[in-house]
Amino acid sequence: MDIKLKKISVRELVECYQDNNEGGVIGYSGRLDIRPPYQREFVYDDKKRSAVINSINNDFPLNVMYWAVRDDGNFEIIDGQQRTISIAQYIKGDFSFENKYFHNLQDDEKDEILNYKLMIYWCSGTPSERLEWFKIINIAGEKLYDQELRNAIYAGSWLSDAKRYFSRNNCAAYGLGNKYLNGKVNRQDYLETTLKWISNGKIDDYMGQHQHEPNASELWLYFQNVNHWTEVVFPKYRSIMKGRQWGELYNEFKDQKFNAVELEDEIKKLILDKDVTNDSGVYAYVLTRDEKHLNIREFDDDQKLESYERQNGICIKCGKYFEIEEMEGDHITPWHEGGKTTAENCQMLCKDDNRRKSDI
Repeated sequence: MDIKLKKISVRELVECYQDNNEGGVIGYSGRLDIRPPYQREFVYDDKKRSAVINSINNDFPLNVMYWAVRDDGNFEIIDGQQRTISIAQYIKGDFSFENKYFHNLQDDEKDEILNYKLMIYWCSGTPSERLEWFKIINIAGEKLYDQELRNAIYAGSWLSDAKRYFSRNNCAAYGLGNKYLNGKVNRQDYLETTLKWISNGKIDDYMGQHQHEPNASELWLYFQNVNHWTEVVFPKYRSIMKGRQWGELYNEFKDQKFNAVELEDEIKKLILDKDVTNDSGVYAYVLTRDEKHLNIREFDDDQKLESYERQNGICIKCGKYFEIEEMEGDHITPWHEGGKTTAENCQMLCKDDNRRKSDI
């Protein structure tokens, strides 16, 4: 491993800067790959990128950056992408600092910024060494998420195409599914969620198997199918649908037929049911019939005490006496048969009997 410290001006850094889907992100007269395959998308907000420009304006030192020297003599950023893009975007005129764009500055003010020296380590080594340095260094202040680390490991043609669909601001996946998915595309949340669904949680296995395929059309088609199925089965959209595990439901129920009108009628009733404390779980419940998705309201202490006194502390199932702390409230008429969470519908069972009843 060979590391050399260099001083490079902002003027040199932004020479021939470009950022587009076809040519990637490059700078330094076309010799610097600012976003290699293992790098995250740009995630700095206005406050952070303004802090970078403020440091340059005041001639404060920025943290040292790391570039890897490629075999052809060109470079790729190991650490410093966020700062580099912030600088280039400001010079290009993408945002203002203290209500002034770069082109609004006086010539001497522009020169001070363009002549600012960045401290950069040039690191020579193999591709695997560059990747390892990237994971170890990671000092830019933005913690790598799990999916960003996976992207570093499984970089290749498949990932490049997948990121085109799932990882760019205003990408196709965002336009199609943002009302159903939580998270940010540029932090790889959409990509990670879709991979989790299609792989049944085995993301690394799936990415490893597809790493060198020419495109990610299978993943993109799957995502479209999940969204289309969700819209057909549940045509009335509610905000509580956002963030549900639609891919998991699609995987299990995609081949079954449902009456969307009947499902919608049941969903309305469930949302109005005061015993249902998790409205967002109604969609999974009407398909799975598993009450755990609804978090049915439990009996409160007063209801349990009333039932306990009525039973004189005797468990309805085994007929033995227990202290109230050794018992649990149970619906006499089950909730799914119309029973409500009221004192009149509460019976006290010892913990063992109640759990045995739940396992049936």
